[in-house]
Amino acid sequence: MCCRHEKMSFRNYTAVTEFILLGLTDDPMLEKILFGVFLVIYLITLVGNLCMILLIRTNSRLQTPMYFFLGHLSFVDLCYSSNITPNMLYNFLSDQKTISYAGCFTQCLLFISLVITEFYILASMALDRYVAICSPLHYTTRMSKNICVSLVTVPYTYGFLNGLSQAVLTFHLSFCGSLEINHFYCADPPLIMLACSDTYVKKMAMFTVAGFTLSSSLFIILLSYLFIFVAILRMRSAEGRHKAFSTCGSHLATVTIFYGTLFCMYQRPPSEKSVEESKIIAVFYTFLSPMLNPLIYSLRNKDVIHAIQQMIRGNLFHKIAG
Repeated sequence: MCCRHEKMSFRNYTAVTEFILLGLTDDPMLEKILFGVFLVIYLITLVGNLCMILLIRTNSRLQTPMYFFLGHLSFVDLCYSSNITPNMLYNFLSDQKTISYAGCFTQCLLFISLVITEFYILASMALDRYVAICSPLHYTTRMSKNICVSLVTVPYTYGFLNGLSQAVLTFHLSFCGSLEINHFYCADPPLIMLACSDTYVKKMAMFTVAGFTLSSSLFIILLSYLFIFVAILRMRSAEGRHKAFSTCGSHLATVTIFYGTLFCMYQRPPSEKSVEESKIIAVFYTFLSPMLNPLIYSLRNKDVIHAIQQMIRGNLFHKIAG
């Protein structure tokens, strides 16, 4: 009996070749409007993050640890948005809103990997600000090139290993009956709801990883800012306090948007209501956060604004000279 059940589960598991993504709406007119809106958001995201990476790579004033981390944040945001948006845009205009089994696995793996990586890169950026403000005389030694490389290598490695393990656990489940995912990408919570095998291990693994990642990275950020605020309050110069606050403002805005929305989604058990609500929340961290990050950092940062002006002046000079 046990063996027959295992064979049946295995057959159901291997028989799935594709899933159907229900998306944000089933209204054809609204889909066309949303296609235009999300296409514009995606193009802004691409241009903003690519420009940020290019500026940091080419401008000598931006060759510091803070911008090293910001470059990696832009790279993660670029991958993060590109993992989901092209398929979503295609589905807006397509009658067959399907995604292959392999495509769904890859999307799930990359999404989890990149989310976790971004959490810890944001934590690394908080550590960088802590050292810059609290130990400015030792900044160059404490934030050496090797340390900075380690502070991004560990998040990428840890993120990928967790993404792979979570995706394997999800797709080891047996899917039978309806294969309609109530989301616009292959997210864990709605996928779990489609499973007809025991999901206890997967749910526990998901909540453990999500809980640990959120709490540990947020602890690093909050502790860093606690020391930063104490150091700022001890500064005698009002100009020094303002400068210190301005270097932290962009990072705090990014942290608030990213952590707030993801915390709402992943710290609740999957249910019809929570999955439906999570689709709206997911729009913020999937599309708006990657789009806003380069804008937040460029509009509030004099070095980045100066680098953009230099690049524009350089291009105009070459055109005139040519």
